[in-house]
Order: sequence, then structure tokens, then C-alpha cells
Amino acid sequence: MKTALVVMFAGTLAAASAMAQAPGGAAPGGAPAGGAPAGGSTPGGTTPGGTGGTPGNRFPTTPTNPQQTQQQQQPTFDLPRPVFLSGKVMMDNGSPVPPNIVIQRVCNGNPRNVAYTDSKGNFSFQWDQQNGMMLDASQSSMTDSGFGQMRSTGSMGGRSNSPSMAGCELRAELAGYRSDMINLFNRQAMDNPDVGRIVLHRMGNVEGLSISATSFMAPKDAKKSYEKGLQFMLKNKPDDAMKEFEKAVTSYPKYADAWVNIGKIRVAQKNADGGREAMLKAIEADSKLVAPHIELGMMAARENKWEEAAPYLERGLKLDPIDYPSAWYASAAANFNMKKYDEAEKAAREAIKLDPKHANPRSDYLLGLILIEKHEYPAAAEQFKSYLKFAPNAPDKVVVQEQISKIEKFVADSVEASK
Repeated sequence: MKTALVVMFAGTLAAASAMAQAPGGAAPGGAPAGGAPAGGSTPGGTTPGGTGGTPGNRFPTTPTNPQQTQQQQQPTFDLPRPVFLSGKVMMDNGSPVPPNIVIQRVCNGNPRNVAYTDSKGNFSFQWDQQNGMMLDASQSSMTDSGFGQMRSTGSMGGRSNSPSMAGCELRAELAGYRSDMINLFNRQAMDNPDVGRIVLHRMGNVEGLSISATSFMAPKDAKKSYEKGLQFMLKNKPDDAMKEFEKAVTSYPKYADAWVNIGKIRVAQKNADGGREAMLKAIEADSKLVAPHIELGMMAARENKWEEAAPYLERGLKLDPIDYPSAWYASAAANFNMKKYDEAEKAAREAIKLDPKHANPRSDYLLGLILIEKHEYPAAAEQFKSYLKFAPNAPDKVVVQEQISKIEKFVADSVEASK
């Protein structure tokens, strides 16, 4: 039953997330949140990887109030009313709030980045404005289902076509912290825009930083350029964002967070070498910043460079073992291909544990492959069944079913032979 398997990471990341995605737009860039192994054989087979006059008069009449008449003659439309929300992020222990914390709206379980906090933790944004921030490796790859259904509500004696917030919440996204959630279910367009405070609670076992300490020491001009860059990212203008981030690191070469964003943009623009260079500069500026380690590991994994991926992922996950299920998956794939099956099993189980919504069911499948290599065939079959449970329309469904049947037959034959 020994089998040599190669888990191909590149290209299968999108396949795994597609099975869990809902229709809608997604933020560009960054590393995807989990992939799918492909290639190799198992005991069950091979896996794939104007104005007008009065009618009847010879001459136009002159109205007593031309402006009023013009307004009456113009058509009126029931336009969507823009909704603005604001609030404040605080730390549970009263410590200063790190700058530029991401604010996310989560509708029907799907997150979208919508704003950044300022230096005092304040944030504000227009609810129905389409933003286009790049994802990082900690974020779900599931797409957003949008603003929800349009609804009509009584407001100021008329109708309001403001976007519904039913099924939506606000949270702050900061790796290593758990965020309070603000439910927006009953909010109306004319409500007070202040949603209140979002409190962040530090989680244990996270020694790494999600926002570099170097950000606090940056001079004012560098901070200003960096914050401009973030706003351009919100507007999905990567070229403009890049110019501002480059201004920031020119003024302050140790601006680790700016280097990370430069790296993400370069990678999104198919400049992998430039992306690696920027991520390495971020690590040089602040070795405890989690993001560049994870991003470098994910980049190498997508290129199937397992020996290069493993140490970056190991370091990043040691700094933050909680917020990156996709990195645990990549680590499992790397160790599997390097035939380090104990390490691979540990990483795969962490990926599954940190993914309670099973956004990447391929983690179960990968664990099954690992267990085959460890000759734990019944357990491997169970993981394959779990994969099909959470991905019932998987493109390799028939192949996996055949694998399960062959594994179960092998186990039954082995039991019979031992009698």
C-alpha cells in the first residue's frame, strides 16, 4: 500500500476556494486562503489534481415661479440613499490602539474589508461603496454576497432604497486578537451613523505582530504616505497605492508594513521576484511581523518549492498559530512532499481545526493522503468521506469514491487474510 504522492499546490488553491465561494465580487491580490493537492496515486487510484410651454398657446407662457414649474416638470427618481457608518476600536486592556486596523463588514458569513482606523482608533466609511482591498493570507477567500436585498422602509414620509444590512455585522480584523461584533440588522439609513465601540481581545499563544512596531516610530511624512496608500488600496488603485508606499519606505526604510504592501502589489502584478524582495525587506525591518513570513511561504508553495516554503511557514505559524489556516494547509502540503509525514499530519489537523466552516475541505483530503502514507487506512478512508461531505460537488468526486471503495476492500481483505 505504500505510494509516492506529490501534492501540487499551484493552481489548486483557487479550485478549493471555488467550492466554498458564493457569487459576488472579491478583493484582489494577496495570497489565496487554501488550496488543493493534486497528482499522485493512492490505494484507490490516481487523484487529479428642459423647460416647456403650455400646450394650446401660440407662445410659451411665463410662469409666476419658473424654478418651481421647472422642478414640477422634471421627473423624480427614488434613488438609493447613501449610508455612512463610523465607530471606534479599543483594546480590552486600555492599551494604545495600533494604527490602520482593518474594519470588515461580514454579511451572511462573508467578509469584506471596508475601512482602516486612524491613529486614535476611529473609522468611518460609506456602506454601499464598492471597495477593492487586497486580501492577505489570513483572510477567507470566500467572496462577498453583496449588500443583501433592497428593501423599502418608511423614512421622512417617503421610500428609502438604502441597502439592507440584514445579516450583516462589523468587526475589526487584527491577527492575534478576537473582535467584538456589532450587529447591523435593524439599522436604517437615517439612524445615527455612530455604531459604537469595537473591542479587541488579545488571544493567547500569539507572540508575533500583525502591525509592525516600526509603524509607531515612522516620521509624519512617511505615515502620511502610507495612509494615502491604504486609501488607494481601498479604492482598488494599486498603481497609486504603490507610489505612496514607495514614498513611505524612501522616507523611512524600516517601514515594515509598507514593504509588505509593496510586496503584495508586486505579486498581484506578476512580479514575484520583486514581491519576494519587498517581503525580505519587511523581515529585515521587523522579524516579528507575521505577514512577510507567511506570504513568502505561500508564494513558494504555489510554485511547489517545498524546501523554500517550509521554513517561512514554520516561522510565521510559530509567531501566530491561530489566524492562518491556509498557511497550515500549505505547511502540510510542503511536509507531505518532503515525506515528513508526522509534521504534515499535525499541520493538516491544525488547518481543519481552524476552519470550522470548512471553507477549504481539501484539508480533509490531504490528511487522508498523509494517513495512507502512515498506513492508517481506515482513518484515511474516513477523511476522504469527510472531504466529500463538505464538498459534495467536488470535480474529483467519482475518483475519491473509487479510492474509498478500494481502501475499504483492501482493509477487508487484510482482515480476512489474517484469520
